[in-house]
Amino acid sequence: MKKIIYIFSCLALTLTTSCEDFLDNTPKSVLFEESLVTPENVEGFITSAYAALGNDHYDTPFSLWPYGNVRSDDAYKGGSGTNDIQAFHFFEVSNNIRTDFGELDRLWYNCYVGISRANKAIGALNKIDDNDFPLKSTRLGEMHFVRAHFYFMLKVMFKHVPYVTEETLPEEYNLISNRDLSDNELWEAIASDFEYAANHTPDSQAQVGRINKYAAYAYLAKTRLYQAYEQDENYNVTNINQQTLQKVVDATDEILGAFSLEPDYAFNFLSGSYENGPESIFAIQYSDNDGTLYGRLNFGDVLSVPQGLGCCDFHKPSQNLVNAFKTNSDGLPMFDTYNDTDLDYHQLNNYDVDPRLYHTVAIPGLPFKYHPDYTYEENWNRSPGTYFYYASLKENVQPDCECFVNIDPFYGNSKNRIIIRYADVLLMRAEALIELGKHNDALPIINEIRSRASVSTTLTSSYTSNNFIKQYEDGVNCNWTQDFARQALRWERRLEFAMEGSRFFDLVRWGIASETLNSFYAEEKTKISYYLEAGFDKNKEEYCPIPLAQINFSQGLYQQNTGY
Repeated sequence: MKKIIYIFSCLALTLTTSCEDFLDNTPKSVLFEESLVTPENVEGFITSAYAALGNDHYDTPFSLWPYGNVRSDDAYKGGSGTNDIQAFHFFEVSNNIRTDFGELDRLWYNCYVGISRANKAIGALNKIDDNDFPLKSTRLGEMHFVRAHFYFMLKVMFKHVPYVTEETLPEEYNLISNRDLSDNELWEAIASDFEYAANHTPDSQAQVGRINKYAAYAYLAKTRLYQAYEQDENYNVTNINQQTLQKVVDATDEILGAFSLEPDYAFNFLSGSYENGPESIFAIQYSDNDGTLYGRLNFGDVLSVPQGLGCCDFHKPSQNLVNAFKTNSDGLPMFDTYNDTDLDYHQLNNYDVDPRLYHTVAIPGLPFKYHPDYTYEENWNRSPGTYFYYASLKENVQPDCECFVNIDPFYGNSKNRIIIRYADVLLMRAEALIELGKHNDALPIINEIRSRASVSTTLTSSYTSNNFIKQYEDGVNCNWTQDFARQALRWERRLEFAMEGSRFFDLVRWGIASETLNSFYAEEKTKISYYLEAGFDKNKEEYCPIPLAQINFSQGLYQQNTGY
């Protein structure tokens, strides 16, 4: 292009003007990067990076429901059948997971778009003077957080990914391998970004949704918790680093007291005035009626709407998950026997259950999302012969909500998606304490979560009467050893965050994905025909393959994950 302009310019000039003189002038149509670095434009870069947090799609959801829930024992894929988004089916049964799945490639790409936008904003902020932009330090903290958020998603999905920052030159991209940083070094890089954010953002921000120091400390605690479970190249957990666990405790120290649990568990998953409540530490902000075609909707979760309300009945709670909510005569989980018999929703009152069941799972015959005029029915299911009769509640909204928007053939909603809530901070702290041998200090934390669950019947008391959950009492209804505390903690995480996209990643962190899922598959094979092909390959399927397209783009520089 430059050569064409040069030739054209020389021909067009009169004999009294040389090409050299012309080229010494700055063309009016050229913008230099320095001229773009103004306070207004820098804010535009920052807004673009924030926007990337919600730039997902139904087959590339940032909620990671196909990989965190469907890939675990918590959910079935759903949809019209096993061929409907077939890649997600293969993840459900841990079979035929291929390197050429477009869904994985698009997720990888979208995460790096977010990283690129954050890097662009950081680079621009570094060029602007503090006097011209007094919010420079705060905005830098926000952008380091956004970048780390996308790297965290990539890390739990793919383990080994290339790490680029604002200092990486474009011509260097093709020189950076996904193995340049070790497993621990990559965790450290992500943690460093969250530490930077914690040290450069305020306690609160005037604009809802902007990152503050508490969000940064919470995500730092999450990063350190994953980092503490050290893995070898075959994904076996070889050590739980005690120093790193202490960093989890230290990070959660910064948050205690600044937030609180919602008085009712249900309030975390309601729209309108309930959004950005006392438990929400960091949430993706959505909107409707904002002047755009559909609004800034949660496109990543549109498929989970039951067929009876529109489309498309994906992301369906498993019977195993429903069974896990049963409680024994002491009001405690049935750790060893919960799955011996299936909870029959036709005879709900024959069981004692944890009240969180009714906020997580839509059950035939009960109001959908607490609405008395909308009863969830068996005929709301798209493929009951394959995926049975339950539906996911948390990401859905009441059908008459103005936030429920027809985007034919789908229905989206503008309810925020909480990424980290205070309950997560408490249970991360409890987990670290247990693994540090301080399990007695974890007992009141876990009981705080269970106590909130026990009173979470504000919206369900009119149609449920079998809620029964109690706290753990050492020497009374349990023997609170470290092993028992670990089991209780892991059970609590499953129920508290069911269908929120974290279950599979928890199993991998704990090093029990293979034994948990193969046990789950063995039981499911007796009930569901398509599970006959299911089988989790240890030392391989703990992580997704590096997308083949990305390896090709790197001209073979990226190394494939173990086993693929």
